[in-house]
Order: sequence, then C-alpha cells, then structure tokens
Amino acid sequence: MLTILSTIVVLSILILVHEFGHFFAAKAVGIQVPRFSLGFGKRLWGFHWGETEFVLSAIPLGGYVKMAGMEDDEAAEALEGEGPVEEVDPERTFDSKPLWARALVISAGVIMNFLFAILAYATIAQIYGETQAPAVIGGVDPAAPADVAAIAAPIPMGAKVTAVGDRPVAHFREMAQALEAAPSGPVVLRLENAPPVTLQLPESAEKRMILANTLTPRIPPVLAAVEGGSPAERAGLKVGDRIVEAGGRPIRDWVELVAAIQGSPGKPLPLVVERAGQRVPLTATPASVERRSLDREMEQVGRLGAGPQPVDVTHRSVNPIEALGIGVRETVATTGLLLRTLRQLVTGELSARNMGGLLTIGEASGESARQGLASFLNFLALFSVNLAVLNLLPIPILDGGHLMFLAIEAVRGRPLSIETRIRLSQLGLVIVVGLMLWANGNDVVRLVERYFAR
Repeated sequence: MLTILSTIVVLSILILVHEFGHFFAAKAVGIQVPRFSLGFGKRLWGFHWGETEFVLSAIPLGGYVKMAGMEDDEAAEALEGEGPVEEVDPERTFDSKPLWARALVISAGVIMNFLFAILAYATIAQIYGETQAPAVIGGVDPAAPADVAAIAAPIPMGAKVTAVGDRPVAHFREMAQALEAAPSGPVVLRLENAPPVTLQLPESAEKRMILANTLTPRIPPVLAAVEGGSPAERAGLKVGDRIVEAGGRPIRDWVELVAAIQGSPGKPLPLVVERAGQRVPLTATPASVERRSLDREMEQVGRLGAGPQPVDVTHRSVNPIEALGIGVRETVATTGLLLRTLRQLVTGELSARNMGGLLTIGEASGESARQGLASFLNFLALFSVNLAVLNLLPIPILDGGHLMFLAIEAVRGRPLSIETRIRLSQLGLVIVVGLMLWANGNDVVRLVERYFAR
C-alpha cells in the first residue's frame, strides 16, 4: 500500500509542478488556457476556475495544459476524446504571441522541474545539514567494472586521503569530487600516516566519475539491523554481531562482507561472527535478487537482509544560502548523470533493457518512502530532473519538440504549417507511446524473471 500511495504522490506532485509551470507562464503572457488536465483520456472529475477547467483524467501517465491556438496539439485532444473549446479570443492564442513568449511558455514546465529539484535538495541540506564522512577508503563497490576496480587497487584499505594531487581534501565527498575533476593520467593520493600512492586515471571523464563513485567509506562489518523473515534472521544473525569470516575468508570491512554475500546468490555461505566475546559459526543462504551493476548490466546477486552501523559522519549545519548552493550543485550533478545515461542508450553502450517504467518508478518511490523524509525528497528531486531532461528531447509532442518547432520558425522566419505540425505531433505521440510500452514491457519481463528465479 505504501508503494502505491508513494507512487501516486510522486507522479501527482511532479506532473503538477511541470504543468503549473506552463499554466502560469501562459497566463503571464496573456494566453487563454481552456483546460488544465492531470492525466490523459476521459474526464473523471473537474471544476472551473475562471476561464480554465481543471480536470482529473483517466490515464494517470502525465498531464497537459491546453492553450488556445495550439492546433498542432491534437495528440492530447485525441486522447481526451473531446472537440476543441469554442469562443477563443484571437488575440490570446498561443500562435499570436511573439517567439520569445512562446519559448518561455514551452520552457516553463522544464524550468519548474529543475527549480523543484533545487528546492528539494536544498530542503534536505537545510533540515539535515551537509553530510561529511571522513575520507577513509573502505574499499571498492563490488558492482564496479573490473577495469575501474583495477585503477583503485593500489589504495590501501582503511587509508585516509588528505589530498588528491595538489588539492587538499577534508572529507569523502571532497575526495570524490577531486578525483572527478582531476585530469587523465597519473595523480598522487596523499595519505595520512602512510606513503602516497599514484593512480592512473582514465582518459574518459565518465570512467573517472565511475571511479569516484565506486570508492566507499570504511564501515565496520557490524550488524545494526536484521530484517524480519530475511535470510539473515533465518541464519541466526543478530544485531550487534561482527562478521569476522565469510566463505572462509577474513572480513575486515563492510565492503568485503557485501562482496561475499553478493557472490553467493542462493548458495549457502559459511559465516563466523563475534558475539559477546565469542566466535559463533553460522551458515546463511543469501536470497538471489536482480540488480543493475554500475556499468548498467543486469545481474543476479545475493542479499542477506541486514544493515551496517552508520558511517562515522558529521552533519555541518548550513544557512539558507549555502543550502540553496548545495541544491544547485546536486541538481547539476544529477542532470549530468542523466545526460550521460541517455548518451549511453543512444550509442548502445547501455542496453535499452535497462529502461524502466511505472513498476520501476513505483518500487523506487516505495523504497525511498520507507527510508524516511530525506530519502523520499532525494527521489523526488532525482525524478523531477529526470522529467525535465526527458521533456527536453526533440520529439514532437514533448516540450523539446515544441522548442524545435520554434527554432525552425526562428531560422525560416515563418512557422511550419499547421498540417505539418499536426503530422509531426502524431508521429511524436507514436514514438512516446512506443517508448512507454517498451519501458513497461521491460518491467514485466523483469518481474517474470524474478518470479522464476525464486
């Protein structure tokens, strides 16, 4: 139930944010707005406020603001199943407004999504402060690509990094940012109470970003949580247990424990735990679950259902200006990540099987809601940026397609004919619906695979 409710909340909030951007911009430049719809298709409920009818429609996969004079916006009308609104003031139509005003109205939805993400990230920073973990390397994420893990191999586990090249670092995030910003080639990591090490950074900026994100802070292998009914509970593990061996190998850090667990999906894994000063042998069988690796390939990994103690972090209180700066920084970083993912999809580096639909959104929103307010706000921000970036794609019917029409008009000195825009918008509708079917089909396939993998 929480997953369903959180999905409805996420979609409703972000669609309303986007469409209200269009609505208020249209009103600001004097465009008549006959209808504001949350969802597509048959009208379920609605009310009038001034000249605008606000409606809730049957297909809850988006929304639209219907502006007078946008004759090429027939795709929404076809789904709506109703004819055009009468009594349109010719001086208040979309096409009667100057190019800059139309561009502002079309861009306003995306702008609102970016502003919402900034506000969400800033709210997290304002409430919880800026999280700062010491720059102590715990290891490399087990999901890291082999070539990236090899680059990080010279770093001794447990080392505290004090500088990346000539750039001093005070906490883990600064270290990761310094690695991302460093040029390709050799870079010296200076360590506290240990000799410096030299890493050979790859030429690809994306690989450097992956390297920075696969290094993990040091976390002791002590259980702080054991899920009810999980493989961990069935094996007899308890809160406070320190895992000292897994699969016959010594465990010094949580990353090593995770690697051992994930490497044994559905297979018995011998463990040795320290409990009340004694060593206790146990055997756990991690559940087999599907997940995406950091190079975005699907794989089966083990899951035990236990959590570690929190990382030894500090929370630096920030003022509203600093929180806003953090919001901008996180939004820019998220946008960059999504743009890289889109590029990988287009070039084939990332399989289209990795696209997710409504089920993926639902699972992610439900999980974020269970983890608390900060996690839920973080997911809202991420998804808001996602909507903004996807809406900027130059596909007719999306905002990016409308902006493409305006760019063509600016170059030609006159707009495309209404007939051409209608045909292109219908083509855009086919593309968008096709992508939605593909993404949701991937969800169904993953659900079936997960069921038969049990």
